Amino acid sequence: MPKITVNEIERVTRDALEAHGAQDWIAAEMAQAVAWAEARSNRICGLYYVESYCQQLVTGRVDGTATPQVTRPLASRIEVDACNGFAQTAFERALGTAVDAAKETGTVSVAIHRAHTCTALGYFTEKAAKQGLIAMGMTNASPIVAPPGGKSRVIGTNPMSFAVPDGKGGVAMSFDQSTTTVALGRITMAKAAGETIPEGWAVDADGKPTTDPEAALKGSLTSLGGMESGYKGWGLGLMVELLAAGMTGGLASRDVKPLKAPEGAPHGLGQFFMLIDPAASPAFYERLEALGAAAIEDVGTRMPGQNKQLLEAVQVPDALWDLMTSLANGPSHADV
Repeated sequence: MPKITVNEIERVTRDALEAHGAQDWIAAEMAQAVAWAEARSNRICGLYYVESYCQQLVTGRVDGTATPQVTRPLASRIEVDACNGFAQTAFERALGTAVDAAKETGTVSVAIHRAHTCTALGYFTEKAAKQGLIAMGMTNASPIVAPPGGKSRVIGTNPMSFAVPDGKGGVAMSFDQSTTTVALGRITMAKAAGETIPEGWAVDADGKPTTDPEAALKGSLTSLGGMESGYKGWGLGLMVELLAAGMTGGLASRDVKPLKAPEGAPHGLGQFFMLIDPAASPAFYERLEALGAAAIEDVGTRMPGQNKQLLEAVQVPDALWDLMTSLANGPSHADV
């Protein structure tokens, strides 16, 4: 299994996306997002998604030439039509306007619609935090979660992310999590590896607990809290659904088709962000400093995302890296 530098991962990803029809600035932004995920050991949102990006660029499920349309219909609301392109590029095009609006009004929402899956939400919220803003982000996904005690899928894993600036151009705290007990990718990776999953992660098609990842994929994931207290995560997932779909005009989870399917209609997802200027409260950084100190009083403790050692190189399975280098050479019959 070769060890590949994150810089090389970014370069090859950019080449692959450009070779499959993405404009250079779009390919560069997406390659940064993939490298960001790999540097944080987030395999699910890194290289494992690149083949899907390339396939969908070729079939038109995602538009690699889309220019996001940014408007400001209200002083505290930014709207972005991703035009069936990538969510990362839509957010990047809106960020400057959003930062100015947040500093003007104190709080601003950014509502992206007609977007592709955003994979790692932390990529977005950390970008905003580095601009000096408190950031909250959320999105929905294809349905894989039933209500506690039920078996009919209603919502997706519906992740959310939070990031806090440190006042010095960096990030003091950040976390990114699904509102399910585990992310869907943990289930699919267990299936691919021929492994079982812990009881409590999912139920089968009859609503019964299962340790079989294949049965889990035919059933539904449990909301955060598992079998005993999943109603807590269920409530969060519903709220994410209402904001990500309701406040953006994006598709409801039940209408979202499988995200990695090579062909089909564009994803049509919405991503919703709240950006807050901490300068609105003179006490913010004082409280942050006190909280941060309290959080590390005990040995081995830290604030979420704090002191995380980013990887400069990662081990990549041979088959995956062979695929990446092949994708960088352009489309083939296997891409469609």
